[in-house]
Amino acid sequence: MSYKLSFNYSPNFYSRKRKSQNIKFIILHYTGMKNDKESINRLTNYKSSVSCHYYIDKKGKIILMVPDLYVAWHAGKSRWKKFRSLNKNSIGIEISNPGHKLGYKNFKSQQLNSLKKLLRGLITKYKINYRNVLGHSDIAPLRKKDPGEKFPWKELAQKKLCLWHSLNIIELKKLRNKKISELKRKSFFKNLSKIGYYDSKSNKENLFLLNAFQRRFRQELINSKIDEESYIISENLVAR
Repeated sequence: MSYKLSFNYSPNFYSRKRKSQNIKFIILHYTGMKNDKESINRLTNYKSSVSCHYYIDKKGKIILMVPDLYVAWHAGKSRWKKFRSLNKNSIGIEISNPGHKLGYKNFKSQQLNSLKKLLRGLITKYKINYRNVLGHSDIAPLRKKDPGEKFPWKELAQKKLCLWHSLNIIELKKLRNKKISELKRKSFFKNLSKIGYYDSKSNKENLFLLNAFQRRFRQELINSKIDEESYIISENLVAR
């Protein structure tokens, strides 16, 4: 599946090349800025110390900012399974969207069409497991919300471009807000660790992990509460 690229290189990357087999993840972000001009200026300004490999603007144009084999600065302090500081093992894709602080919007169809093509190409080229296409909030749940609850993970999963559960939505909703036992609560957080989220013993941090999980897999309601619906989704994801 081919896609067109424009080029606007960022100076914010490590000059030493990495091996292609070290690329294990694709991390999706929203820009969290007012418009494309502001976002691109920030990502290409050496003073900002941030960048990405690919930028998808509001019209769906794909801009290459850092070539794949160089480490861009997009993930920051992050972890997933045994991996830490995921910049060195990932490709970062920024999608134009003002984000939660500036009037979070639905992603445009032209953006998603471009993203699907780009993801398919990168997954094929670097033999990336589709389960390793993640959101910034997955790998940095204490400080990030992007790409957020309006991001259509299920739509991508239908093309095998990311992980999603296989449960019936109507049946799932019947379990919403139903209380669970303490045993299931403990099992829920074990499931999160099996999926890839980091294992925390802090109740405060666990709330952020729960919200990150819901923002990704139970997008209609992010309420910091573990109910039967959230628990069953976690069980299904572990089993897949």
